[in-house]
Amino acid sequence: MAAASGRAVTLLRVVFGVRQLGPTAAREWGARLSSLFDCQRRCVSCFAGASFSGPRLASASRHHGQSSAMDCFLGLSQPDGSLTSRPPGVSMHRDEQDLLLVHRPDMPENPRVLRVVLLGAPNAGKSTLSNQLLGRKVFPVSKKVHTTRCQALGVITEKEAQVILLDTPGLISPVKQKRHHLELSLLEDPWKSMESADLVVVLVDVSDKWTRNQLSPQVLQCLTQFSQVPSILVMNKVDCLKQKSVLLELTAALTEGVVNGKKLKMRQALRSQPGTPCPSPAVKGPNTQSVGGPQRIGWPHFQEIFMLSALSQEDVKTLKQYLLAQARPGPWEFHSGVLTSQTPEEICANIIREKLLEHLPQEMPYSVQQRTVMWEEGPSGELVIEQKLLVPKKSHVRILIGPKGHLISQIAQEVSRDLMDIFLCDVRLRLSVKLLQ
Repeated sequence: MAAASGRAVTLLRVVFGVRQLGPTAAREWGARLSSLFDCQRRCVSCFAGASFSGPRLASASRHHGQSSAMDCFLGLSQPDGSLTSRPPGVSMHRDEQDLLLVHRPDMPENPRVLRVVLLGAPNAGKSTLSNQLLGRKVFPVSKKVHTTRCQALGVITEKEAQVILLDTPGLISPVKQKRHHLELSLLEDPWKSMESADLVVVLVDVSDKWTRNQLSPQVLQCLTQFSQVPSILVMNKVDCLKQKSVLLELTAALTEGVVNGKKLKMRQALRSQPGTPCPSPAVKGPNTQSVGGPQRIGWPHFQEIFMLSALSQEDVKTLKQYLLAQARPGPWEFHSGVLTSQTPEEICANIIREKLLEHLPQEMPYSVQQRTVMWEEGPSGELVIEQKLLVPKKSHVRILIGPKGHLISQIAQEVSRDLMDIFLCDVRLRLSVKLLQ
């Protein structure tokens, strides 16, 4: 089994020149178990009521092993940056976060910077990948579509390089935007992000049999209009594929048989699979449709291909190293203590909405309105939040509260755990459900 897996990886590398990131089956399971144990340790700490006492500006590294955002701003001692070091946290106070965002970047003598736009269909895993690259969960993640409602920004700073991630909503058509009464930001933000991009990361969910065989028309249109911007293809969720040979066919289709200007040698690779169509030849022009031919389904101008699982730290680490290496000489845009441009309140609201999408049925979570009633620091330095959830129907009130208040309590606990890891302090969240008047 191990030998067969090794041959498959070698075949992908030889045929495509692909940066195959996934480890062998044994190492893959080992990483998952290790990640699971780490998660359990964190959860135990949260349920045990870990509190963070002392002054507001005391170093959070005593409890988390890495300096907070305000530690960086104040110049308190912090470990040398590396790919294994923990990223900065986000201040619970909006004025401190705002101050850090406008503070002069503490860049070295030879700074480098890269603005990266993540494009893909809804639910392709863009926010999951962004969170893994950043090292903290600052963007909401859900199995339901349109979890990300507007453009969000994350910052990776290591040594002399700074990578700015623009996590965009999934690309949709104007027809869907009108039909489902979605925010205009879902339609406009990805296009605005492309105007300042240095690199485009196109994410494809290879576990989705219905969409994986071609890039969406909206992604192709975006790539065509901004064809001067370099792009790479990230094939996500490869761990869900039982037959890795499917990756050969998908790569041929999504790249039109061309990677980094070189035509892929597909006949030899697919000789053992009779009936498999040969990939189309390289297309010279960037038009979305061939002259006198079928509509384009792939993009022949990708510079690199990455095959990974966004949930695997090992896979994501390789992609992160690649992005840092692509940073170009230029001034940083943010202080090294900045992790995201979002306000603390926005982060909290997004995480709560994520849990609503996860726990509530069908379309119900999209009708819930959120109102923050309290946001203050407690006597022991903990963050105290109270938020009202307004729903349009009485039946929704009962569903959201759950039997004996179990569901609303579970949502509050899950949100608190996520926020503790972001703000690096204890979080006490109270949620109440009201009927929308």
